[in-house]
Amino acid sequence: MTDTTAPEATQDGEAGQAGIRILAQFVRDFSFENPLAPDALRAGASQPAIDMGVEMNARGRADGLFEVDLKLSARAERDGQAVFHVEVVYGGLFHIAGIPEEDLEPVLLIECPRFLFPYARRLISDVTAEGGFPPFLIDPIDFAGVYAARKAQAEGQQVGNA
Repeated sequence: MTDTTAPEATQDGEAGQAGIRILAQFVRDFSFENPLAPDALRAGASQPAIDMGVEMNARGRADGLFEVDLKLSARAERDGQAVFHVEVVYGGLFHIAGIPEEDLEPVLLIECPRFLFPYARRLISDVTAEGGFPPFLIDPIDFAGVYAARKAQAEGQQVGNA
């Protein structure tokens, strides 16, 4: 879900100069579950199956700034039982200037998550290591591909409902 109403004027009064500034980064929500500890940590156990999830959300604010959230989740299962489940919603507050209205949504849902990803990835790596597992390092994410797939899916649903 994206609310991409562009501000009328930038905070600095600059017009026409394109740019993205990160004003703040923060953990909005963070959860780690290790339900089978310490038994899940024993050596020689088979590799768990891991299911990954990625979501991006953005919204405009009354002050002309934008909040962008990147939600990453990973669930590891072995023999039908949860080994661990981690979820992080990592947010950023962005000032975006000089971007045409039609290009604002891709900037918010592709470029802004690219800035946030390394920090969310590190949190997941650190907490899985602290949970007794090898650090879970998420491969780089093609946010443009995720955005295009979600946009195509949404357009397909709209066509199917018409």
